Amino acid sequence: MKEKKIPTVSFFSFLKHASKIVKNPLPFHHHNFEAKGDTFRLKLGAKNSVVFSRNPEFALYALQKNQRNYTKSKIQTKDLSKYVGKGLLTSEAELWKKQRRLIQPAFHKKQLEQLLDTVLEAIQTEVQHITPNTPIDIFPILNDLAFQTVVKALFRTEIDVKVIKRLQHITEAAQQMLVKELRQPFKTLYFKYGGPIQKHIDLTIEARDILKGLVDARRASGKRQNDLLDMLLDARYEDGTAMEEAQLLDEILILFVAGHETTSNALTFTLQLLAKYPNIQEKVYKECAGFGEDSAGVYAEQSRSTKADTTALLAYIKHCEYTKQVIEESMRLYPPAYFIDRLNIEEDVFDGITIPKGSNLLFSVIEIHKHRDFWEDPHRFNPDRFADNAGMKHKAYFPFGAGPRMCIGNNFAMYEMILAVTEIIKKYKIKQKETPIEIKPLITLKPQNAILEFIPR
Repeated sequence: MKEKKIPTVSFFSFLKHASKIVKNPLPFHHHNFEAKGDTFRLKLGAKNSVVFSRNPEFALYALQKNQRNYTKSKIQTKDLSKYVGKGLLTSEAELWKKQRRLIQPAFHKKQLEQLLDTVLEAIQTEVQHITPNTPIDIFPILNDLAFQTVVKALFRTEIDVKVIKRLQHITEAAQQMLVKELRQPFKTLYFKYGGPIQKHIDLTIEARDILKGLVDARRASGKRQNDLLDMLLDARYEDGTAMEEAQLLDEILILFVAGHETTSNALTFTLQLLAKYPNIQEKVYKECAGFGEDSAGVYAEQSRSTKADTTALLAYIKHCEYTKQVIEESMRLYPPAYFIDRLNIEEDVFDGITIPKGSNLLFSVIEIHKHRDFWEDPHRFNPDRFADNAGMKHKAYFPFGAGPRMCIGNNFAMYEMILAVTEIIKKYKIKQKETPIEIKPLITLKPQNAILEFIPR
């Protein structure tokens, strides 16, 4: 096969659009994809460059077929890890394999089902904060909802509200700082020596101290809560040993970061889409209301420990198949994890393209999800395209990544989002949204100005 050359976008072009890229790089990348093809190289200096691709086959090759030769880039393994530690999201090689094997059982569906009542209870509490009959930005409420859900899943016992808010502030502040580092490399020296990076590392140390106090309190109580913390404390390596405390705190921090931000983003985009398409919103309402009076809200009032409660909630979630399709289609149009980065360990060749050792690769999930070669009418919101559980089978669909490093919490996230969407739609009719859906690409794809009005049913 004749060797193909990767089209190049010049450093001059990058500099020319730098101010716009800082605010939103997606239009710049989309223009380059349309002009250069599905894979191109962006020069970032004399020696630095990034290979961008929206080829789903290339993504699957790096993430799954030849994943042993591809590692996460320094964005996560170094830049993010200095704030959240070496947990599943940021670790690599043997440490990642060791932790994945240890933690995976805690996220099996059977284990997660034990948490459904707690998840629903947290959702119902936060839904009460929606102010009806007046336009509100729904994102802060859903952000709190997602964070509270992770907190309750990890720590079933009551935690002081101020403590929860502090943890939420610290995790979100660290991500905002990381975005500044990535988008403004010309300020590297100031960030490093001027204090901003150290300030946020100090905040992370504070968060770890808070979490250590919660873990110590659980151990001292001698009581089981059958939550994620108990599952992590119970977990044992192959030699029978438990996680060291530092590693445990790293994993908890990662769960806070990865477990709430992407979910709150996806929920916000989903509600906005339902507001723009009242006919689809009505189908969701009829589906969840049609489960009968003994719906999820009633089950939550039953005893937390009964098997019937868990079984009923799971049956309700499985009943809400169309709601699941709506969420999947929302994540296609607005994938919270809108890019996946990799670096190849050794030189490689894909489809005639030579990939030099140590190349920075960035797979654009949002471009793959809207690629006209793989999706019919790709910009249309059409949940029916995910009928018959077609979502994860589609070769150009990566809402949770792909391969061995697919998000460990994907089942938890889907359970949570189905319960959250249906709880809101059962209680409120969302007034039709006429304004465009706005995005703010940071580490994740965040919504902006998500103003909606909720009318009590």
